[in-house]
Amino acid sequence: MSRIVTPQSAFPTPADDRPGEHRLGLTVAVAAATVAVVAVLAVAGPALDELIGSLPSVNGPAAAGVFLAVVGVLALATIAVRFALLARNRARRRALEARFEGGISCGLRHRELEDALAELPGCEVPLATRYSIVADRAGLTFWNGGARPRRAAHVAWREVRSIRPDELIAGSRPAPVVIVRVRRQGTSIALPLLLAGEQPGVFAVTDAPFYAVVRSWKALHRTALEHEGLEPPTSTTPIPVITASTAALADSASPRRAARRDTRRGARR
Repeated sequence: MSRIVTPQSAFPTPADDRPGEHRLGLTVAVAAATVAVVAVLAVAGPALDELIGSLPSVNGPAAAGVFLAVVGVLALATIAVRFALLARNRARRRALEARFEGGISCGLRHRELEDALAELPGCEVPLATRYSIVADRAGLTFWNGGARPRRAAHVAWREVRSIRPDELIAGSRPAPVVIVRVRRQGTSIALPLLLAGEQPGVFAVTDAPFYAVVRSWKALHRTALEHEGLEPPTSTTPIPVITASTAALADSASPRRAARRDTRRGARR
């Protein structure tokens, strides 16, 4: 299955966050800050000289040691927070695995998903930075929290119109996303779900594991609709494989099609 690059119009951007206007505003802000710093230095220059002269002398090696110690503490704190979040995600996954029989994936929150959920009726609980997605016979359920998960949103299979793979530009590189189109109370919203890796250093699920999740969701969706007596959408129905026998059967059912094909073959010769 080939990846589809999403056009920019598929993810509407607010007017105050367009690239051109953002760069213009950033340039103006940097220029204003530069002018302000130069003005402050020009006015308070003599006072700063006196203040610096009155400060006690500092030993160079001692200052370097203090600086390195501060940097090390900050690095350790960052690593500790990161591993604490990973432990929280794993605790939530274990709790969900003990409660549900469906497949569990880790999702990563991003702006496009937040905007889509804000327009979907009934989704009032914001998602955590990393949340869990449970796909079972009831639909797709989004969970926050740790060892005691809290449900943030739920989408029943009957509300899902299509499930397809796509790509989203995350930073400077494309990342695969699952586009789940939901129709609820007359509103049709596309949810771009970015599946995150649950191991340290893994940003997003890609390649075979990603497409395995897409296929499992499509299968659950199709089975749930058939169980309720509903016809699966075209994008959810399995794609038929055209073989030589099925092509011959189609030609026998349509003599005109066979005659046109024979005419094209004779023209090539």
